[in-house]
Amino acid sequence: MTEPAHGVIEKIKSLRKTAENGADYWMARDIMEVLDYGNWRDFREVIGRAQASCEKAGHFVDNHFALMHQMVEIGSGAKRERENFALSKYACYLVAMNGDTSKPEIATAQAYFVEQTHRQESQLLLSEEERRAQLRDRVRAANRRLSGAAKDAGVRNKMFGVFHDEGYKGLYAGLGVKAIKARKGIQEKDDLLDCIGPTELAANEFRVTQAEDKLRTKGIRGETNAIRTHREVGIEVRKTIQKIGGTMPENLPAAPSIKKLKKKSVAPQLPTVKE
Repeated sequence: MTEPAHGVIEKIKSLRKTAENGADYWMARDIMEVLDYGNWRDFREVIGRAQASCEKAGHFVDNHFALMHQMVEIGSGAKRERENFALSKYACYLVAMNGDTSKPEIATAQAYFVEQTHRQESQLLLSEEERRAQLRDRVRAANRRLSGAAKDAGVRNKMFGVFHDEGYKGLYAGLGVKAIKARKGIQEKDDLLDCIGPTELAANEFRVTQAEDKLRTKGIRGETNAIRTHREVGIEVRKTIQKIGGTMPENLPAAPSIKKLKKKSVAPQLPTVKE
């Protein structure tokens, strides 16, 4: 028998848990029962679709779907491991949106979580750290394409470090990666791209993409020419920043490491649940 909408909502509210950082979350197997799913296999497929939606929306999946393994009794004192997830409010919203719409409980959950997520829209949008991580990943991907263009131009593998450093030197007024880190107080072991802000990342993305484009469209050949071209592109990007009155990249402050921030995000802080 279908449960009245208010009953579904009250159950959802009663099952809400709070992480140490104050974030609300729900256990997937609890939500499964509220949404009238009879077995984990079917509900696991819904979670999979919700995770795909989360990723397509530009969110870190692990920040909203924290995988957990619980030990449960199966009789005679024996126990077995059982999969579960801690779901953020956003994850619950996505699960409801990817569930079986023929179930009245799904429609009720959709309405509830839509309202809740709307109230906390700013939290559901990409955080500054997530935006920065996406931009960093774009720069890394662009660097890989640039390495391919450099190789095609004749840069040897052992010279890739020099090649990439020259681009930085052009953009940062002669400072290579090591010197940039020292100036900004970034630890040597940390990746520079993990520790700079969006403005600086964007400048580097522009430098890298323009360098690749020039190497390919101009048909640059020869290791020395390719390295010089990369530095020249860096210099031109720097001139552009100067022209528009922007802050020179070496004068921008370092940012907290993206990797360290990610460790502090909602999902990794969800407690391990034992039943």
